[in-house]
Amino acid sequence: MKMTKGLSMLAALLFLPAILPAQEPVRFAFITDNHFSFGSRSVEDLRRCIADINGLDSLDFVIFGGDLTDFGTDAEIRAVKGMMDSLRCRYYVVAGNHDAKWSESGCNTFRQVFGYEHFDFEEKGWRFLGCNSGPDMRMAPALIPQESMEWLRSLEGGRKSIFINHYPQDTSVLNYFDVTRELKRVGVQFEIGGHWHRNCALSYDGIPAVLGRSSMTDRDKPAGYNIFLVYPDRVTVSERRLFPHSTVQFPPWYAQALSPVVDTVQYDADGIPASYPWMRYDVNDRYPAVKEIWKMREGSNIVAGFARSGANAWYTTASGGVRCIRIRDGKLLWSRDFPGKIFSTPAVRGRWLVFGCTDGRIYALDARSGKVRWTAQAAKSVLGSPVIFGKTVFIGASDGRFRALALKTGRPVWTFDGVEGFVECRPWVDAQQVVFGSWANRLYSLDTRTGRLQWVWQCRKPSRMYSPAATWPVKSAGRIFIAVPDRKVYALDAATGEELFTADGGREAIGLSADGKRVYAKTMWNTSYAFPADVAVPEGGALPQGAECWRVRNGAHYEIGPSTIAECGGMVITPTDKGNLFALDSRDGSLLWYHKISIALVNPVEAWEEKGRVCILASTMDGAVTLLETPKIQ
Repeated sequence: MKMTKGLSMLAALLFLPAILPAQEPVRFAFITDNHFSFGSRSVEDLRRCIADINGLDSLDFVIFGGDLTDFGTDAEIRAVKGMMDSLRCRYYVVAGNHDAKWSESGCNTFRQVFGYEHFDFEEKGWRFLGCNSGPDMRMAPALIPQESMEWLRSLEGGRKSIFINHYPQDTSVLNYFDVTRELKRVGVQFEIGGHWHRNCALSYDGIPAVLGRSSMTDRDKPAGYNIFLVYPDRVTVSERRLFPHSTVQFPPWYAQALSPVVDTVQYDADGIPASYPWMRYDVNDRYPAVKEIWKMREGSNIVAGFARSGANAWYTTASGGVRCIRIRDGKLLWSRDFPGKIFSTPAVRGRWLVFGCTDGRIYALDARSGKVRWTAQAAKSVLGSPVIFGKTVFIGASDGRFRALALKTGRPVWTFDGVEGFVECRPWVDAQQVVFGSWANRLYSLDTRTGRLQWVWQCRKPSRMYSPAATWPVKSAGRIFIAVPDRKVYALDAATGEELFTADGGREAIGLSADGKRVYAKTMWNTSYAFPADVAVPEGGALPQGAECWRVRNGAHYEIGPSTIAECGGMVITPTDKGNLFALDSRDGSLLWYHKISIALVNPVEAWEEKGRVCILASTMDGAVTLLETPKIQ
């Protein structure tokens, strides 16, 4: 009897998994692309989604998949956070491009309000990982920031995980292959995103993935979101649609078995996979005259250009760093860290190095030591890049003010407090005027001595996203030239702001020839062109191609980088949004060379002539810094 009872107990233990109920799945709601904007339908759509979720039982949590706001303003971020806080269960967020690109705080408010920029938590045997997506503040393809990449690399590997990011992790993201390689190492078996505003199934080199619909009402369907059920070995996704008088949860539109994913991708010597669709590093072999003198890499994004004086140069990082390097070999001379992200290209004059910071301050450092000489306080982040003209610093901020400050003391010379929107550009400054744009469709001209408003030009497009705010204005022949996201270059009368003519093509990048007689621009699709700054004003207001000096195919294909175009040594040096520089002959636009630095946006460069050669100091958004040299055109 005892033996029989013992055998029966053993049998029961052996078959225990078969008779116990299946493990409860992780249940969560996924809401994405809310595009919260005051006065729009998106606010009511999100409110209904949150109310519907609060009526559900047994949800473990909610995940918001980015583009929480439409324009990334402080007020939008705080308002959407207030709505989320009414949820009855915990929630997690990642930022999207709309939260980051047009952020008046330089992405600081998102971090301060939500308290993090990535998350990592466990639920019923699954690890959930999420991080923000770039680009931060610059118009460029998506890029997972270097700070987030460092976080991914720090994670323990081999644990079954789910990854959440706003973007699809395909070629929509410039460093998609680095991200996917890390995710496979970590143990990610499934990915979730948004951005496309529709439900769809994808696969990223073997990792199954879905993108979720926007929470907003569109022409074909009402507001809604998705419900995920994640079992130990599979996942299902169902959509909930919130009709005016009813809610319908449809049967699963997606079901997928989950298992570990092995990385079978083949990478070349530069770490680039075969699927990489853009210019590869072997382009450098085709143009050997361009020499890479040195190259280094930051552990943070770089989202601004350089200041240069004598043998030294200075640059800033998105993580709040300021670096001083020796130009000839890249040696770090000093480094300081500040409590806010920095998107400001610094300016240097003598012993003073000046820049803006998202902690709401304008800083002047001792250029030789990095010691803080003075600070000036703004009411919000300072994203603008300064210009030092004479003994005065000119700089815009996000608090509705443009400032002129004494270089040696930081004391106000004058303040113009009538700026609508926020300022991120570097202004044009000369003895007559200070010209800058803002993210409210406006371009301002102020008197350099007094700060008195001279004129305001306004882009006719109603959306703020067409503002002349990222372009660095240039001036020649009594005209101001800007490139605007409506894909036009505008020529304005410098004295009155009157619109003289437009040139087709452009986005935000523009430049002047070294002698100031030509304007350079590029289109969003494979074309660069030049025209005389003093060209006769055309009838009808549009510059005909016959009035141009040249218009050429540049080989860059689709390209939206906003970095200014420079001329040096007869070369028109043009940064791109995918890590390449190219140079055209200033005389006829013929292609001279291409050089690949990295895979991400090239920031504004410093270029100068030295001993018959052109020196180019360049950096990229993903943290590469390099010095290039090439012979000047004879």
